[in-house]
Amino acid sequence: MTTWTAPFIAADTDLGSAPILRREFTLDDGHGAVTAATLDVSALGVVEAWLGGQRVSDHLLEPGWTSYEWRIRVVSHDVTPQLVDTTPGQPAVLALVIGNGWAAGRLAWGGGGGWYTNERAGFAELRISFADGHEQHVATDTDWQALPSAITADQLYDGQDVDARIDDTSWKHPGAPQGTTGVHPVDIGERELVADTVPPVRPLAEIAPVDIWTSPSGATLVDFGVNLVGWIRVTASGPSGTVLTLQHAEVLEHDELGTRPLRTAKAADHFILSGSGVDGTDEPDTFEPRFTFHGFRYAQVSGFSGTHDELRGAITAVQVGSDLVRTGTFGSSHELLNTFHDNVVRGMQGNFLSVPTDCPQRDERLGWTGDIAAFAPTASYLFDTRTFLADWLRDVWLEQQHADGVIPFVVPDVLKYSPAEDFGKPDATAIWSDAGVWVPWTLYQAYGDTAVLEEQFESMAAHLRRVRDHLSPEDLWDTVFQFGDWLDPDAPPEAPADAKADKGVVATICAYRSATMAADAAELLGGHEAEAAEFRELATRLQAGFRTHYLQDDGRILSDATTVYTLAIVFGILSEQEQAAAGDRLAELVEASGYRISTGFAGTPFITDALTQTGHLDDAYRLLLQTECPSWLYPVTMGATTVWERWDSMLPDGTINPGEMTSFNHYALGAVADWMHRVVGGLSALEPGYASVLIAPQPGGGLAWASTSLDSVHGHIAVRWELVDGELLVRAEVPEGVSAVVRLPGAPDQRVGAGTHDLRAPAAVPTA
Repeated sequence: MTTWTAPFIAADTDLGSAPILRREFTLDDGHGAVTAATLDVSALGVVEAWLGGQRVSDHLLEPGWTSYEWRIRVVSHDVTPQLVDTTPGQPAVLALVIGNGWAAGRLAWGGGGGWYTNERAGFAELRISFADGHEQHVATDTDWQALPSAITADQLYDGQDVDARIDDTSWKHPGAPQGTTGVHPVDIGERELVADTVPPVRPLAEIAPVDIWTSPSGATLVDFGVNLVGWIRVTASGPSGTVLTLQHAEVLEHDELGTRPLRTAKAADHFILSGSGVDGTDEPDTFEPRFTFHGFRYAQVSGFSGTHDELRGAITAVQVGSDLVRTGTFGSSHELLNTFHDNVVRGMQGNFLSVPTDCPQRDERLGWTGDIAAFAPTASYLFDTRTFLADWLRDVWLEQQHADGVIPFVVPDVLKYSPAEDFGKPDATAIWSDAGVWVPWTLYQAYGDTAVLEEQFESMAAHLRRVRDHLSPEDLWDTVFQFGDWLDPDAPPEAPADAKADKGVVATICAYRSATMAADAAELLGGHEAEAAEFRELATRLQAGFRTHYLQDDGRILSDATTVYTLAIVFGILSEQEQAAAGDRLAELVEASGYRISTGFAGTPFITDALTQTGHLDDAYRLLLQTECPSWLYPVTMGATTVWERWDSMLPDGTINPGEMTSFNHYALGAVADWMHRVVGGLSALEPGYASVLIAPQPGGGLAWASTSLDSVHGHIAVRWELVDGELLVRAEVPEGVSAVVRLPGAPDQRVGAGTHDLRAPAAVPTA
């Protein structure tokens, strides 16, 4: 375990910009060549490290966002290449450029910021090894210098301003740059420095414009073809002092940039030209705002003096996000469904940026627990999320320990500094707080490693004890604020919590699920017999309370809405007979809705499973493939390239939903992709980590073929099926050490081992 001793340091004076912290040093002489060098960096803010005149890496926004009150990541870089050619006895420069980031910048929609620190500070420890075994250390201390950078403003929500007239090169090299000031140590208190274990944020793709035109108002607009998260890199020349402005937005409205959904986020970058490149004798200015990020498809450009064709060659969108390894795929004969799945992937990439956020564009971008509670199974199939989500869960537990066991609405929890008054006094809340149980259980199921359950078990237990303390005398979880079936499509735009499903019913069923999971985890881990009994007894109480007060004599569930039947079926609170009746009623309600979505955040991830489990597969397909609003595919027909927050974030006439919350990049409603992988594609786990698998495609909806694959911890698993002449033909790939149960319509189960297997169902399968 690394022990760091260097202090964090900050500039002695307010430099009015992202400060540069700089140290010139000389490589120790007489010890031979440099054989290895490691640089550990961190910041209160975000840091970009430079050594020997070069950026240390392509990592972005380091050290990322944690619950800074209690822990700060330290990121380690191998910097041997930057020093191996440096001659001992010759000077070199180590520098840190410090942005506001999450620690010092504004967060949430209340307008405030700097919740974690009132001054940006940097940390570095450089360890250099030489051929004879000698080690040299260079670390942040009071001998460093500070000076202003060309970055004159930076906020994650608002954008970045850069003034290219400021000399932005001399500080990278040995010498005496102008305008330096001293530094002082910054006390970080009891905060723990922890080694970084998560995939870094870095550039994921570069995207060229697909169209540039002039809007009716005379503005120059650029379309990059997809809704992405990142920024625009631009190269431009012009008279010194010319201001180039890039304004970002996800959509157009009335043929102009649609900025209203951004709320107070300015999402604009401003670049002041140096005058370089005007006469062609030197290079033009290139700007890349790496201390911010935007959610956008479109940009409005002002101050660029060239033609549209010249602009096309001068700008590139840079997509950024946490660099997770892609593991899962899906394809089918249904092109709209394929586009929807692509949108789910793109939305996840944009919102898995240091923490799992709700949206990437407006004055929010917070780690909403309800979103990841719903989406974790899909996320952990599409990408390797083990270290990313395990690290986020550590902050869940830290926040709980300082809030009487309450898992907050967002993690890291900045709403405790800027309360969301509409949500009442924060307390344990169904689905949102249940993330502390559902997410670690999902990781165990996806990767087969009990370590995450062991590490999070106290968190799981604390959540359930908090829930137990708030149960009514009737053993119902209906005594505190609940989001309920948030964003029910029948709720008015200004009241997203006004759902058809009774909030107490939703919460009580969710608590039953969490209690059951926690009891299962206690039994699995061993040594937790008392807790297993405690949570099993809690589940029994919740089930009894549900049956007595919510399950009516005719089999109906209180509020008689699709979501309450969905959750009751999938979360296992009903008997087999009750489940069949609930499934029939759910199918009736789905048909009555015209096979349009009638569920919100609570019910949507699970409704196709509820229909499938109760023998209503055709209804599940009709719901999935619906194109009229509200539906999963309606946004696709409207040109969406990510999943929307609201089913009707954009109305059929092309105008933006009038509600205050209108994001065009929210992954939560894309959680149905988990069902697509398991039921349409036909691949699911029989044992945690896919140690054994079920291959059971269930064709429907007129699909002629579908395929899915997963790079599991045990190897590559793939299923592809097609309907040919009334038969179902399946090809399955199973890796070494994994067994599979094959379950096809009209055929008995069969178990197969490693290899490629061509299988067919002997009975005809309907094609529609």
